[in-house]
Amino acid sequence: MKDEYDFSHGKRGALAPAKGKTRITIMLDDAVIEAARSVAENEGFGYQTVINNTLRHALLEAGSKKQEAEPPHSGQFKKGITAADLKSLEKKLSAAVGEIRRVLEPEAKP
Repeated sequence: MKDEYDFSHGKRGALAPAKGKTRITIMLDDAVIEAARSVAENEGFGYQTVINNTLRHALLEAGSKKQEAEPPHSGQFKKGITAADLKSLEKKLSAAVGEIRRVLEPEAKP
């Protein structure tokens, strides 16, 4: 071990490169986090990946509705995630969204 170390060129923060992602802090409903964690546990992904893929899919879908003349974009998926995996996840998240709506709007009939 050295007596002194030179940190004059050091950088604060994570050592791993971001690779096209940006770290942010957002507030989400507890029900959204619980649903994402449940789906993530069943699918074997991290809950943040589930949320990211769900947001990506929703944004791409919204964009394709605005510009129906253009073919929908597939986006980039994490290595090992197939379109079939995403479709399965979408179905499960859709069910979770229904449950979240039911919890958040108790006066609504199922």
